[in-house]
Amino acid sequence: MKYQTRALLMKVSTATLCTALFKRGLRHQMIQDVRPLNPGLPNMVGEAFTLRYMPAREDRNRIDVFLDRNHPQRQAVEQCPPGAVLVIDSRKDARAASAGGILVARLMKRGVAGVVTDGGFRDSPDIARYDMPAYHLRPSAPTNLTLHEAIEINGPIGCGDAPVFPGDVVVGDAEGVVVIPAHLADEIAAEATEMTAFEDFVQEKVMEGRSILGLYPPTDEQSRSDFAAWRAERGR
Repeated sequence: MKYQTRALLMKVSTATLCTALFKRGLRHQMIQDVRPLNPGLPNMVGEAFTLRYMPAREDRNRIDVFLDRNHPQRQAVEQCPPGAVLVIDSRKDARAASAGGILVARLMKRGVAGVVTDGGFRDSPDIARYDMPAYHLRPSAPTNLTLHEAIEINGPIGCGDAPVFPGDVVVGDAEGVVVIPAHLADEIAAEATEMTAFEDFVQEKVMEGRSILGLYPPTDEQSRSDFAAWRAERGR
């Protein structure tokens, strides 16, 4: 991802990004039912690095599997590149954890940009205090081995009904997480920045008591002229 693209995406909302994606016919890029554990942090932006779980079979998922240094969950934590977002397909099942505080702390210390699961995290009160964005469905104390088997690293997954391909650009804010196809990231970031400026203008005018008719969308010349003047005044 280009530095400029990352910088732009740090300043726009998932709502605005969803609208830009919808204009291109993409309706299912918002990861459903995930929420930030630490909503006061800046936007999460990074390329997707994925981990896929499948239903656990008891004879394959005893506690001693973690002695294997090549266990996919452990390898995902150690291989996820700095600046990337680890996205975990937990089959929308939070009855067992996708990971816990120690693994998430390791990701944070390695410089990963964030972590997302459509399941749950254990040690969630600790993770909520970390200085790295983390998103999940809900807290979940049981170990992942009770329900999930980590089976594949960095392949295509579904997370919260959103398709995620390795290298897609993942953006999270206080509202949730959206996935931008990699080939669209630059243009979506630029368009969303323009949209954000206009939406800030509209919000200001609405708070002043102005009607949305003719303003949002801007269908009259006065609205377009007012926006141009507002933008010039604020250097946006």
